[in-house]
Amino acid sequence: MGHDMSLSSASKTETASQKDANMQWGGRFAGGPSEIMQAINASISFDKALWKQDIAGSLAHAAMLAHVGIISKDDETAIRNGLTAIGQDIEAGRFEFSEALEDIHMNIEARLSDRIGEAGKRLHTARSRNDQVATDFRLWVRDAIDGVDQQVASLMRALARRAEEHAADPMPGFTHLQTAQPVTFGHHLMAYVEMLARDRGRLADTRKRLNECPLGSAALAGTSFPIDRSMTAGLLGFDRPTANSLDSVSDRDFALEYLSALSIMAMHLSRLAEEIVIWCSSPFSFIRLSDAFTTGSSIMPQKRNPDAAELVRAKTGRITGSLVSLLTVMKGLPLAYAKDMQEDKEPVFAATDAATLSLAACDGMIRDMTANTKQMRALAGSGYSTATDIADWLVRVLKVPFRTAHHVTGRLVAKAEEKGVDLADLSLAEMQAEEPGITDDIYSVLTVEASIASRTSEGGTASTNVLREARKWQEALAADAPSTSANSAAQ
Repeated sequence: MGHDMSLSSASKTETASQKDANMQWGGRFAGGPSEIMQAINASISFDKALWKQDIAGSLAHAAMLAHVGIISKDDETAIRNGLTAIGQDIEAGRFEFSEALEDIHMNIEARLSDRIGEAGKRLHTARSRNDQVATDFRLWVRDAIDGVDQQVASLMRALARRAEEHAADPMPGFTHLQTAQPVTFGHHLMAYVEMLARDRGRLADTRKRLNECPLGSAALAGTSFPIDRSMTAGLLGFDRPTANSLDSVSDRDFALEYLSALSIMAMHLSRLAEEIVIWCSSPFSFIRLSDAFTTGSSIMPQKRNPDAAELVRAKTGRITGSLVSLLTVMKGLPLAYAKDMQEDKEPVFAATDAATLSLAACDGMIRDMTANTKQMRALAGSGYSTATDIADWLVRVLKVPFRTAHHVTGRLVAKAEEKGVDLADLSLAEMQAEEPGITDDIYSVLTVEASIASRTSEGGTASTNVLREARKWQEALAADAPSTSANSAAQ
C-alpha cells in the first residue's frame, strides 16, 4: 500500500514540463528528464531563430504529403492554416516557447496539434527531426548568405565610389609598413574591392553547394512512404534532393564552408579596419572620421578614437573562433546524426551577427571618412619612394641591366641620405659620378605624379587604370543594388 502511495505522490508532483516532454516522446519514457538533462538537452533558447525556416519546411512537407496521398487535402489545409497562424503569433511575440519541448521543431509541432488536433499529429509522417533540422539549417544559412552578399556588394560600391573620387590623389604605398612607391588613394581602396569580390565568390560557391534538400532522408535511412523529394526540394527553392540519406542528416559542410568564407572576409575587414586606425592616427592623419564612427576619452578631451574600426578588427576573433568551434564539434562524429550537432547553430548565428555588424560599420566608415589628400601627397614622396623610377629609367634609357641599375640607384639613395636631401635635390654632377650616362631627363621621373602616371601596366596605380576599374565595378555592382528608398537614403 505504501508503494502505491509513493507512486501516486510521484505522479502528483510530476511537473508540467515533464508531462509535455513525455507527451512528445510517447510510451518509450515513463519518467521526465532531470533538470540538468533538460537544461543541457534543450536548444530552444537559440534555435527558435529557425522558426521561419521550420514553418516553410513543414508547409512544403505537408503539401507533398497531400500531393502523394499520404494525408488528405483537408488535413493539409488545416496544417497550412495552423502553421500560418503560428508564424503570425511568433512574429507578434505571442508565442510562448517551452524548454521542455527542447527545440523549435517540437515547439511548433506541439502548438500545431493543440490548434488543429489530429491533423497536426500527421505532419511528422515520413520525416525525422534529423532531416528536418538539416533542412531548416540549410535554409537559414542560405538566407544568411544572401543577406551578407548584399552587404558586401554595398561596401564594394562605397569603396569604388571613393576610389573614383580619389583616383588621382597620391599617397605613399607601403611594404613592411615602410614607404615603398607612390600609389593613389583610389588604387589602395580598389584593392579591397578585389578582396571583397573574392569573398562574394566564396559565398556564392558555398550557396551553390548547399542548395540540395535533405528533407525526406528521415532519421538516417530514408522512408518507406512513397514521398516525392523532388517536389519538396522545388517548393523550398533547392536545386535537387540530396543523394544519400546518411550524409544528408550528418552533413554540416555547408555551415563550415559558410564560416570559412566569413572568416576570410572578416580577415579582409580587419585589414581595412587596421588601416583606418593607422590612417586616423596623428602621425599619419590621412583620413578623418566624424563623430558618427568615433568616441572620446574619459580623461583626454582632445581624443577622437576610431573605436568602430577597432571593434571590427576585434570581431574577427569571434568569427574565426566560430569556425574552429564547429570544426571541433564535427571532427570525430561517426555517421549519422549525434546530439553533438546541436552545437552547430550558435557559432553560425554568432558569426553571422558579428559579420553583418562589421560589414555595416566598414560601409559606414568608408562613406563617412574625409581624406586629407594634402597630407597624403606630402608623404607620398618621402622615404625615397621614387628610387625604383631611377632604376627603371636607367634600364629603359641607358639599357643598363636592372641589377646594375639597382646598385647605382642604391648608391644615389645613400648619397641623398648622407646629405639629408631628396633624390630630386641631388645635382646632375652628383648623379653622373655614379653613372656617367645620366642626363637631365632623369629628373622627369623623380616626381610623385610622374611615378604614378608611369605605372600603366594592367593592375597598376596609374590614375587612368584606377578610374577605369572603379567605374567598371560600379557598373557591375549596380545590378546588385536593392531598388529601395532605404538604399537611396544610405547613399
